[in-house]
Amino acid sequence: MTGAGLALGGPAPDFTLRDQFGQDTSLSSYRGTKAVLLLFYPYAFSNVCTGEMNEVRSRLAEFLTFDTEVLALSCDPVYTLRAWADADGLNFPLLSDFWPHGAVATSYGVFDESTGTPMRSSYVIDREGNIAWAVHNARSESRDLDEHLKQLRAAVA
Repeated sequence: MTGAGLALGGPAPDFTLRDQFGQDTSLSSYRGTKAVLLLFYPYAFSNVCTGEMNEVRSRLAEFLTFDTEVLALSCDPVYTLRAWADADGLNFPLLSDFWPHGAVATSYGVFDESTGTPMRSSYVIDREGNIAWAVHNARSESRDLDEHLKQLRAAVA
């Protein structure tokens, strides 16, 4: 299941969002060069999200190569993401889907209307811009980053 009528092997919805430094990041800018791991998460500074993003940070060299990129998305404002990145040393793009609120999460079918946040969902987008893999975790359940790394590597093999 990928969400929002998205299909494995089908095109990933493109987007341009601001990162924690206020810089625009577009998914399409990686097309033709890198596979991308998209990590949707509910809240900056929350326990599970902080644990996950700190683990990604500690394993960043495994996730980032000449062929791969990691993008983390929430509906938090840019200023919150900057404070979180500074507090926890998160040195990869934290993208703000704040306004229009949750538009990108909605396009991926992972926006939770009741909380106004994305679900804990992950997508691997291959170099051609297609969805290679997707997984959705319960809000309280941490991701299996070993499996994420395996799927990201498979997308560039």
